[in-house]
Amino acid sequence: MLDSRLRYAVAVARVGSFSGASKAVGVTQSAITKSVADLEQQLGFAIFNRTSRGVAMTPEGRDFIDRAARLLADAADLFGERDRGADPFAGQLRIGLFPGSIDWLMTGPAIALLKRHAGVRFETVSGNSERAVQLLSRGDIDVAFGLEAAFSGWPQFKCDRIATIEILPFVRREHPILTRHSIDKRALTQFDFVVPSSSEPYTPIIQQLYEQDGQRPEDRVHMTDYFPLARQIVAATDTVGLVAKAFTAGRWFRDGFVALPDTGLLEPLVLAYAARARWPIKPAARDLIARVREAWTPAPRSEAPATNG
Repeated sequence: MLDSRLRYAVAVARVGSFSGASKAVGVTQSAITKSVADLEQQLGFAIFNRTSRGVAMTPEGRDFIDRAARLLADAADLFGERDRGADPFAGQLRIGLFPGSIDWLMTGPAIALLKRHAGVRFETVSGNSERAVQLLSRGDIDVAFGLEAAFSGWPQFKCDRIATIEILPFVRREHPILTRHSIDKRALTQFDFVVPSSSEPYTPIIQQLYEQDGQRPEDRVHMTDYFPLARQIVAATDTVGLVAKAFTAGRWFRDGFVALPDTGLLEPLVLAYAARARWPIKPAARDLIARVREAWTPAPRSEAPATNG
């Protein structure tokens, strides 16, 4: 079994004091205090800052407690410590989105899953492909959604394709670029771009365009994974954004924006899910994967929520 010090430290973090943790786990306060102190000495950093009002986690301690709590939850599932009569879908489902701007891919399916299984508790994280590999390898997430290329080369992952999505540049109506007879990549570099933050392949491709045109990318590129902000930037300025082609048929788009389909800027993106190959996929994760695939096969729905990538 796992080191009992992990359970004690997580209990302290949850209740905010050593005395409260003592009551929660049924051991003496001195045993809790000594166990946590021993753990901190072994780790080489403080998990908690002690105050007269209780404890507060240090930045290093917060990361440690997050991982410890996940390990304890996984151990409870593995050793059958949860009520065997309970809903197998209940509990925490840890989802990774890489990049975070693909949240539109799973929003509808996630809500449908929650309506069917009210005991599911979502926890989502995001970042670039390097972070995806790290978190999935450590077991810090149950399932990752992202570009197939980020996961397919790793033998420790099970990786299956979900959908192929075409991403297009888009601008506001009345944008000056629309007066041109033809719009190519070079024409796009005359304007700023808003793209998802630190994500492949958007950022490198667009940065390279500016560099080839003798411009500094950092002077021309906005980065955000929050599409409502990206949409407002495009609506209010001459900035160029990115949108999934499936969403350009929506009324919100037709009323205020124009897609630029023939620039050759981006190849279609192959989206996939990945999970650890040697671990069974949680029922809630399997259900979510099936719902995401169903929602995007054979064709996405045009009125789904929008994205900048």
